[in-house]
Amino acid sequence: MKIKKLFLAVVSIMVSTAAVSQNYAWHPEDENYAESCTSIMVGKKASTDGSVMTAHSCDSNYRTWLTMEGSKTYQPGQMQPIYLGLLHTEEPDDMRNVEKKGEIPAPTQPTYRFLNVAYPCMNEKQLAIGETTTTGRLELRRMDGMFMIEELERIALERCATAREAIALIGALAEEYGYLDEGECLTIADKKEVWHFEIYGNGTLPVDPKAKKSKKAPADKPGAMWVAQRIPDDHVGVSANIPRIAVVDFNDPDNFMTSTGLRERAKALGLWSGEGDFVFYKVVSSEAKPFSYREFYVLSTMAPSLGLTFDMAELPFSVKPDKKVSPEDLFAYYRSTYEGTEFDQIKNLSVEVDRKKKENGKTIYYKEVVYPVSTFMSGDMRALLNKLQPGVTPRMRHIAAIQCSYSHIMQCRDWLPDEIGGVAYFSFDNPAQTPRIPIYAGATQLPEGWDVCGQARYRKDAAIWAYRETNRIATIYWNKTRHLLEPRVMYWQEQMMQECELVEKKAAKLLEEGKKEEAAALLNNTAQKFASATAKNWEDIKAELWPIFARGL
Repeated sequence: MKIKKLFLAVVSIMVSTAAVSQNYAWHPEDENYAESCTSIMVGKKASTDGSVMTAHSCDSNYRTWLTMEGSKTYQPGQMQPIYLGLLHTEEPDDMRNVEKKGEIPAPTQPTYRFLNVAYPCMNEKQLAIGETTTTGRLELRRMDGMFMIEELERIALERCATAREAIALIGALAEEYGYLDEGECLTIADKKEVWHFEIYGNGTLPVDPKAKKSKKAPADKPGAMWVAQRIPDDHVGVSANIPRIAVVDFNDPDNFMTSTGLRERAKALGLWSGEGDFVFYKVVSSEAKPFSYREFYVLSTMAPSLGLTFDMAELPFSVKPDKKVSPEDLFAYYRSTYEGTEFDQIKNLSVEVDRKKKENGKTIYYKEVVYPVSTFMSGDMRALLNKLQPGVTPRMRHIAAIQCSYSHIMQCRDWLPDEIGGVAYFSFDNPAQTPRIPIYAGATQLPEGWDVCGQARYRKDAAIWAYRETNRIATIYWNKTRHLLEPRVMYWQEQMMQECELVEKKAAKLLEEGKKEEAAALLNNTAQKFASATAKNWEDIKAELWPIFARGL
């Protein structure tokens, strides 16, 4: 059998391929470089319990340390520094290769506490932000701008309580001081609503030849072009590294927010004719259509009744799901590898093998269909397989990604006190292989070892490696090992959701009694308990995995 021979030819290099991936340098030539993160949004009438949800998978080589930042009070007239390079630091006080880009006036009011991850994500007022990098026109980028997106997220979480406030502040700062990052999407949620926000640089206007000769050409200062569109309350939306906002309705402030002079700037840059609809994704991107596989998968499976197809020129910006969405549903989406669907990249890589086992003293012979190549294979492995048999495994970017640094699904609930209404269900590494841990908006500290990054090197004191080491070993031969990890992921998910219900009741009572410190301690201990228990469990699983490979594959 041709496929069987193919596997025999490649299986011997799988261990070394998996090992190399641990120290892989992420660069633009990698096939997944432009497809880094996924963010799903759920309106309050689309969720099972009335919560608003947003999410983020940080699928690239960014820092994995995180902290719960406390409130800060600035002196009148004090300035606040803005930095470049914080995404690749190893610890909170690591300022190596960090550049100060400028300063802005500090807030006059005490800042809010917030969860500081690579892309800061949630504050004590239940403001939650997901992020995905989008592929925009390179000519829009302004390297003379001050702000990267992660700094804008941080400032918004420090100063804002609602999604609209955050959008207005981020937009205003980017317009005033300049936006230097690549195209970005933020999915910004609060207790009432969730928005999809896209931002780009403002490009550089062509210089008038006459003005240039006379040296009187006005400076074209850096700024930003941005649009925010509200997800309807009964809808879900998704962002996965491609611009998605289509027609902008400038006369609908309830559902759209835009940068100042957006149409005029786009026309001056030659990106819009000035006639007809203003289609934002066509202005800021050269992509043929505003979606790829992940957007299609989420929207089509959320609303199969719509009959969406991948060959459509456009998909709906958001959809009303056929059934309401729970946090557990989003957990499942972030574990997705499209298994059992037309987009399953290993569907053609099965092979039937002969097996035998002992039953009641007799040897039983049988056949088993196996998948020797992991769905989390490297690009090089895929290239080799397709070289040996063209088209056997088409490239298909999963929502669950082996290059994931961390992911979190965030819930915002207006019927609960902010301290427990906002919660981030957080996991390190590949979300298909790692359990989640609840981090509440009212928490004041995070589990031990979470303030150390594990990306630059292997560190036993970095929390991520308690999970990543086990996950990478399992990935060597996922067909044989998944039965150990997947049930444990689901076990801890069930335990977490049950425990959270009890913890929230206890914390609510403590808050009602004015015992805020006791409530915070309870929330801190809950995260610590699950962090310790799951890390220990993953160490135990690692010990079970090694005997599988004791004599090789």
